[in-house]
Amino acid sequence: MAQILSPEAEHKRMTESSVAGLVVKLSLPTIASQMISSVYNLADTYFVTNLGDQATGAVTIVFALQSIIQAVGFGLAMGAGSLVSRKLGEKREDLASKYATSAFFAGLIDLESLLKIFGSTDTILPYAKSYAFIILLGAPIMCSTFVLNNVLRAEGKATLSMVGMMTGGILNMLLDPIFIYNLEMGVSGAALATVLSQFVSFWVQLAFYLSGKSIVKISPKNISRQISDYLLIIKTGLPTVFRQGLGSLATTLLNIQIKVYGDAAIAAVGIVNKIYMLLRSFVLGIGNGFQPVAGYNFGAKKPKRVKKAFWVATALGTGISICAALLLTFFAEPILALFDTNNAETVSIALRMLGYVSIALPFLGYSTYVNQLYQSLGFVKGATVLASCRQGIFFVPLIFLLPCFFGLEGILMTQPTSDICTFLISIPFNIYFLRKNLKD
Repeated sequence: MAQILSPEAEHKRMTESSVAGLVVKLSLPTIASQMISSVYNLADTYFVTNLGDQATGAVTIVFALQSIIQAVGFGLAMGAGSLVSRKLGEKREDLASKYATSAFFAGLIDLESLLKIFGSTDTILPYAKSYAFIILLGAPIMCSTFVLNNVLRAEGKATLSMVGMMTGGILNMLLDPIFIYNLEMGVSGAALATVLSQFVSFWVQLAFYLSGKSIVKISPKNISRQISDYLLIIKTGLPTVFRQGLGSLATTLLNIQIKVYGDAAIAAVGIVNKIYMLLRSFVLGIGNGFQPVAGYNFGAKKPKRVKKAFWVATALGTGISICAALLLTFFAEPILALFDTNNAETVSIALRMLGYVSIALPFLGYSTYVNQLYQSLGFVKGATVLASCRQGIFFVPLIFLLPCFFGLEGILMTQPTSDICTFLISIPFNIYFLRKNLKD
């Protein structure tokens, strides 16, 4: 268990110790947390592949619905996390506790038509309905867990946040085969395993706050009664809401476009997107380690340390992304073999899509951290624009244009092309921001 420092000692560590050391130290557990978060979805995909393309497609379809839930949860989490780290940098623990508590408690239809909107085919629909119903039951816990996890990272307790997420992730992998195969629950078992695992993760992280050892105090007495505080949390988290919400839109449009090519194509895209998410979790993990360092030092009025944290994160993220791209280039077939799909068409489509993904991966780190720099320091407008690029501003027109010229290949290359475009637009945004807002 990580050592629990006093507020004064934690402030000194975050604002005076080696920036590179801090970013690396905070990134390692947040990378693990991000990987475990990806495992929640990847484990379901892995275990349901043996149930056929329809079951795999159901997990892909419902992922768009999960993205909406995550948009709410991550929006509250990132809004609270950004405010908490900056207020702790200013030594305002009282305000940090108020924002964290308010965001935490804020976390606390016709399904068939909804799933068809998200791109379900008639053959996938029965599986998708079973999976989605249980996922929706766990939505409030999912949202509150995101808030707890992000507030832990914001106050520098990245290892504790990792423990909470890892507990749930490991449990999810253990429960999936039991519920899916042993209890013969099929895709419903995959959903139940996910929800129960998130519930355990929720209580593991909440226990730290209930113990009274945290800097930030989550207590009913700290719930804000001022609407302005909730608006500030929502405003600060708005880029994440856009990012996640547009992610749901992108997934839905992708499913709608790909379904004309059959269940095998939907299954292939679902598998590759989960692999992409797992690799991207390394990049996001470094960013989540960088953000509290940036927030603390911006609040403490130390712009040099903020800039150094950004460049350290960028170097680490880009290096890891290049390694991931090489991994996909040379080991694509063995990686896909792990999913044990017997459909040759699914494998063929997935292999081609992984090729496009490997081209875009090296550009992910820089654009991600420019966006997180804006958001973690409270520059909401720029952060929202950047957050809207990857799966909105660029993705939406590309998902309609590229298939007109390249058919199925156009669909497979849409997200990687959007990622490269987002990288290019991030360059002028970053130059402007560093010159204007982080002067020495």
